[in-house]
Amino acid sequence: MSWADSGHRVVDRRTFLGVIAGGLLAAPLAAEAQQMGKVARIGLLTPSSSAGSGHLVEAFREGIRELGYIEGKTFVLEARYGDGKSERLVELARELVRLKADVIVTSTDAATAAVRRQTRTMPIVMAFGTDPVGTGFVASLGHPGGNVTGLSNSTTELGGKRLELLREAVPRLARVAFIWNPDVRGAVLDYKETESRARSSHLELHSLEVSTAEDLDRAFATLTGKGVQAFIVAAANIVMFARRAEIARFAQSNRLASMYAAKEYVDAGGLMSYGASVSDMFRRSAFYVDKILKGAKPADLPVEQPAKFELVINLKTAKALGLAIPPSLLQRADQVIE
Repeated sequence: MSWADSGHRVVDRRTFLGVIAGGLLAAPLAAEAQQMGKVARIGLLTPSSSAGSGHLVEAFREGIRELGYIEGKTFVLEARYGDGKSERLVELARELVRLKADVIVTSTDAATAAVRRQTRTMPIVMAFGTDPVGTGFVASLGHPGGNVTGLSNSTTELGGKRLELLREAVPRLARVAFIWNPDVRGAVLDYKETESRARSSHLELHSLEVSTAEDLDRAFATLTGKGVQAFIVAAANIVMFARRAEIARFAQSNRLASMYAAKEYVDAGGLMSYGASVSDMFRRSAFYVDKILKGAKPADLPVEQPAKFELVINLKTAKALGLAIPPSLLQRADQVIE
């Protein structure tokens, strides 16, 4: 795979799929919606702010439009944002349930848990889950068995892979910090895998738990005092995601290499990311919403896991840090930001 043209291939593939969906599905679905004469009410709950996750909500809109739905005519989207305050999720979830949404899309485990506490019958679609079986949201990936289904970002094998990629980018890497939220089931699995790989690679790993804004401020101070050369941010950390631009600036000013689970961090100035595309997962969640609106039960819709993981490298950041990314690593990247 050549990094120089991989971005174009991704765009072309999505365009192609969009044409297929539009040509084969839009007309019959639109006709079906008109015959039903019902405007679907879709709820969407995210703990982040509209500024921080607006592009993900728009990705969902793109996905549902590609399936033939027209906003304001065949569906309305009731998006609710927690603005980084987890305590708001309960009230926002209660509000969406009171609105009698036909289906509610959730962006994190915390959002899924908040809605699930309010209803065990209203359909819930996870746009991004970490370990739905471990959290008890579903009985199994193949047979969810309740009112929750959707997409799960498998992180159990990715922790070690991210550490190995970071080692390739940073010569003589010896000390790494791992920043994670222990309240997120997927992050716990990610930490265990990373810890195991660090131990076998004779790397010194420092655990930094961040679940609040105050925790992040303390983590900044700890990072500068531990003498680490790099840090890794685990998936599904709302606090970190909301402050990704600030984190990137901190890393650059302190000459710290960084690895993330989502490319949004790299877009904001982080060094590298390896993981599934969160935007693609939100777009794909529209498929589940469509199935449910047409009568399918969440209990019967298997949870989907990403089949492709993307390596994204910010070459501009690497140069600012004085890092020469090996050509072999650049050639494996799906996207290089220059």
